[in-house]
Amino acid sequence: MAADSRPQGPGRGGDVLSAPERAHRVVIVGGGFGGLHAARGLRGADVEITLIDRRNFHLFQPLSYQVATGALSPGEVAYPLRAVFKRNRNVRVLLAEIAGFDLRRREVVLRSVGDLPTPEPVPYDTLIVAAGSHYSYFGHDEWRAHAAEVKSLESALTVRSRILAAFEAAELERDPHRRAEWLTFAVVGAGPTGVEMAGQIAELARDSLRGDFRTADPGSGRILLIEAGDRVLTGFPPSLSAKAERSLRRLGVTPVLASTVVDVDGTGVTLQDADDATRRIPARTVVWAAGVTASGLAGQLAELTGAEKDRAGRVTVEADLTLPGHPEVFALGDMVRVRGRDGTAITFPGVAPVAIQQGRYVAKAARARLRGGAAPPFRYHDKGNLATIGRAAAVADIKGIKLSGFLAWTTWLLVHLFYLVGFQNRLLVLIRWSISFATRGRGARLITRSADADAGRPAAHLND
Repeated sequence: MAADSRPQGPGRGGDVLSAPERAHRVVIVGGGFGGLHAARGLRGADVEITLIDRRNFHLFQPLSYQVATGALSPGEVAYPLRAVFKRNRNVRVLLAEIAGFDLRRREVVLRSVGDLPTPEPVPYDTLIVAAGSHYSYFGHDEWRAHAAEVKSLESALTVRSRILAAFEAAELERDPHRRAEWLTFAVVGAGPTGVEMAGQIAELARDSLRGDFRTADPGSGRILLIEAGDRVLTGFPPSLSAKAERSLRRLGVTPVLASTVVDVDGTGVTLQDADDATRRIPARTVVWAAGVTASGLAGQLAELTGAEKDRAGRVTVEADLTLPGHPEVFALGDMVRVRGRDGTAITFPGVAPVAIQQGRYVAKAARARLRGGAAPPFRYHDKGNLATIGRAAAVADIKGIKLSGFLAWTTWLLVHLFYLVGFQNRLLVLIRWSISFATRGRGARLITRSADADAGRPAAHLND
């Protein structure tokens, strides 16, 4: 659909109401951190909000890897969007996918999810797009079938089934070499998600599954953490990276550094080191946690508005998070770069606090416009980085204060509990973590049928 390059309505900072007799229509695309907090920030305002997502729940993505390792159940890290806003009569939730944007008519064009009816286009006065990102396989989408990620709930459940099924296969396998392949787990990417994932697999193998099998020894498994850089957690200070690596090694995780993945198939990964030498590592279970690319909706907006786009697909927005030439369209979160005062584009970290702060900012900016004012440019307040490695082990860099060990782990627990949506989920997760800490057990070790085809993998499936 072609975009009208002229701003529709008053210029930046002005009210874009086209009909004074009705409430201002705000459409929010995406029920993640950014979209959720934008909608929350507009509760009570004289606006009609339509929140559109292709899932009917908000996923607390920072804990999805714990679903993948059986530490938490899906319902403990996800919360129905309708339940979040059931007391807010000015918020309407639609389950649909985005087919496109008609910026001239100011409409969001939708398509149905599954067998649901096809929705009508949704008109807007203000559009907020917070569609997020997904993992990038660096041009090798064929690897996705063999190396699932944990950014979505569905994929986290796939990873859980593959990990647990690998132990079951090892129990059935008579050949020691093939058994070793089943007991080798490769996690690609040593950022926070990769580090946390590798640590959880190690604890699952060495603690939770101890004594569960008669032939295979889960504790003998190899957990490899593959990273192209020269250290784990490159976003942290080197001293904390070194402490995190030591904690990983104590858990039984082997960091494989300065190694780039050049191939992934159903039986292993092929790596290339700094000297261009290649080697193959047999591993039946590979988890992908390396690199992200913006939602395809970012590319649509860039094409419609003529905005710049970077190699990761992020669209460049103005300092107030609006699209060039379209002050009525905001975009935020992992799918955008923000133009700074000097004209250069700033890429913020792809973490929840960025999306949360941008969602809150957009809500304040929309409220200011309704009053005939304008909001100052967006400014990100970096509150620090946290990563947990395992039981009572974590690292934290909070405004220059470096923490590690039990204190960092406790900080990580409290921060994640605070940001979880829903009191019930906070209570359930706290109880689950307390029981797990006391018993070293995991209560969600279920092998479920995954959404994708697990060709060549064990066919053991149970009802969730």
